[in-house]
Amino acid sequence: MDRAQLASFLRSRRAALQPEDVGLPRGRRRRTGGLRREEVAALSDMSTDYYSRIEQERGPHPSEQMLAAIARGLRLSLEERDHLFRLGGYAVPLRALRGDHLNPGMMRILDRLEDTPAQVVNLLGETLKQTRLAVALLGDETGYTGLARSLHYRWFTDPTSRLLHPTDEHPAQSRLIAANLHEAYTRGGEGSRAATIVDALLATSPEFADIWREHPVAAGYCAPKRLQHPLLGMLELHCQTLVDPDQSQALLVYTATPGSESHEKLQLLSVVGDQRI
Repeated sequence: MDRAQLASFLRSRRAALQPEDVGLPRGRRRRTGGLRREEVAALSDMSTDYYSRIEQERGPHPSEQMLAAIARGLRLSLEERDHLFRLGGYAVPLRALRGDHLNPGMMRILDRLEDTPAQVVNLLGETLKQTRLAVALLGDETGYTGLARSLHYRWFTDPTSRLLHPTDEHPAQSRLIAANLHEAYTRGGEGSRAATIVDALLATSPEFADIWREHPVAAGYCAPKRLQHPLLGMLELHCQTLVDPDQSQALLVYTATPGSESHEKLQLLSVVGDQRI
């Protein structure tokens, strides 16, 4: 680990970011350009003290998980993230097997959607980042670990993951999710993370095994979704998708037809917040 170069690199990238780049207000008292350390720490989901010690060339050796979090907080490109890992004394993560580094451009778009339910997911169905209103609408999908990180896995193993969807739509949703996982498996092949999820589901879910044998293929059109929110009731939403081919990630943005009852309910999400039943 090269503490001096790591600290210098982080300081340079922090200075290059402006508050507007990450969806933060500039404020009248800000006299210098770039982000403050506490802002980077918050964006990276770590304490200000921990991040500050890294920039000051002291403190513990940051783990790979911490470096990955800092890379997301600083909106680093893949090349910059790889450089950060090398400075931290780690091997560069295999891009083919890791779809959890958010593209800086995708992050900038998401930062500007704070008044909209939106989230970034990868090909494995893992939610990487959500807006506050997406958490209010769908629940926090970023805190899972292991195989449960994947919605594809949770759908077939955890009954609570289906509560948002009307019961009569479960069969169609199962086929859609299996088809999406089939696409990830086809891309990754044997030995991939997708293959690990498939093997686990084949061993535990007869429903998934039945669908899998039919070789489901995902359709390009995303029909309107009906979601049963525990406080607001039924919402009919459109899910617009922005795909990042290089990262195998997609930005999902949930909207409703203006003037509709569902549109009015979406406006209440900011009031409801993350209250869940």
